[in-house]
Amino acid sequence: MDVEAAKMIGAGLSVIGLFGVGMGIGNIFSSLISSVARNPAARSQVFGIAILGFALVEAVALYALLIAFLILFA
Repeated sequence: MDVEAAKMIGAGLSVIGLFGVGMGIGNIFSSLISSVARNPAARSQVFGIAILGFALVEAVALYALLIAFLILFA
């Protein structure tokens, strides 16, 4: 197997984690919308927790992309 082909396969495998990130972000915001719809007075409490969860999940996406770029270009 050629080294370039192995790099492409490795980068593709490392980006599989982005599938879970997309599902996680969708889950966070769907839960936020349903909780605010049920209790609009709790929006200020729930919104901060949702943004924190979004930031943590987005960090996983950045790490997956970083690994993919390291595999491709290093």
